[in-house]
Amino acid sequence: MNLQLTEENLKEKIKELTCLYEISKIISKSTSIHIQTLYEIILSAKNAWHFNLDAIVELHVANYHLSTSEQNENSVFQSSLIKVKNEDVGHIKVHYPTTRYSEKDFQEDEQKLLDTIAIEIGNYIEKYQTLERKAVLRRMLERMERLTLLGEMTAGIAHELNTPLGNILGFAELIKDHNKNPDIDSDISIVINSVIYSREIVKKLMYFSCEMPQKLELQEIKPIILFALSFLKSNFQKKGIKSELIIKNDNIVAKVDSVQITQVLFNLLINAIYASPEKSTIKITVDSDDFNLFLKIEDQGTGIPEDIKEKIFEPFFSTKPVNYGCGLGLSVVHGIIKNHNGEIVQQDNFPAGTIFTIKIPLI
Repeated sequence: MNLQLTEENLKEKIKELTCLYEISKIISKSTSIHIQTLYEIILSAKNAWHFNLDAIVELHVANYHLSTSEQNENSVFQSSLIKVKNEDVGHIKVHYPTTRYSEKDFQEDEQKLLDTIAIEIGNYIEKYQTLERKAVLRRMLERMERLTLLGEMTAGIAHELNTPLGNILGFAELIKDHNKNPDIDSDISIVINSVIYSREIVKKLMYFSCEMPQKLELQEIKPIILFALSFLKSNFQKKGIKSELIIKNDNIVAKVDSVQITQVLFNLLINAIYASPEKSTIKITVDSDDFNLFLKIEDQGTGIPEDIKEKIFEPFFSTKPVNYGCGLGLSVVHGIIKNHNGEIVQQDNFPAGTIFTIKIPLI
């Protein structure tokens, strides 16, 4: 009898060790947090339990909720918390149906095994979360280096272009004032409009390279928002788009450069109008807490594809047709918000569209 019991215990130990070995192999082969890896882990865990044919292993961690099979009846279970950096991020459970089993059918060693599996899963998730954070930081550093170099180049280009563009504009306007020929007048108007457009690009280059002087003053935010919306009223009307303005506090005051914040609003709203379908609504929300100003712009447009989300703030990146934009709008916005010690984030709207949220310190 004792020999039979010893053999039974030995088999269970072999199953437990095999389970831990398999899980170790599964994790070592993985190169990221992947649903298939997690599913293989719980399948391996299932085989280690004494009544494994009736066992159901359930895993809930991060954004994943997996199970080895569906639960169609009440169950008794063993459970273990999964922790990452001492914070609970999920759990793993092993279930038996109550029609045939009770808590007494679980073994003490099985709880210890479940705790060990939970630790392995926690370490696996922490490892790849750390690697992902490092990759994000590395991309941010590389981007900052590129932007610094590009900023120096664009500052020089902007200064070099400003003088000849000013001369062209001045002489073109002089010719227009003294001209009597309608054909020439039409051509000169094209030249003038082209120069004005070019100077706007130069201005954006200077914003991007931080060459535009910043004048931070305590300003009421509501008038800045209302001015931007009134200035773009015709843009909204052309596409039949409504603007919905929600200001949680009419008396919000923040230390900002009103010209630059207006530029930010222009760029974000023009982009939202461009992306939005007719008869949709663009929602602008203004709020604050004790420390920060929050501006949120929500559209119901086409949204931003997943594969270009990381590029939208890069200079000269644009999805618009040629001659419609130079790809500096969002990079200018990003630069201005950073100069205000703030941050801007993009997220998907539901069911369609994009949300840009800006946070700027009040002082």
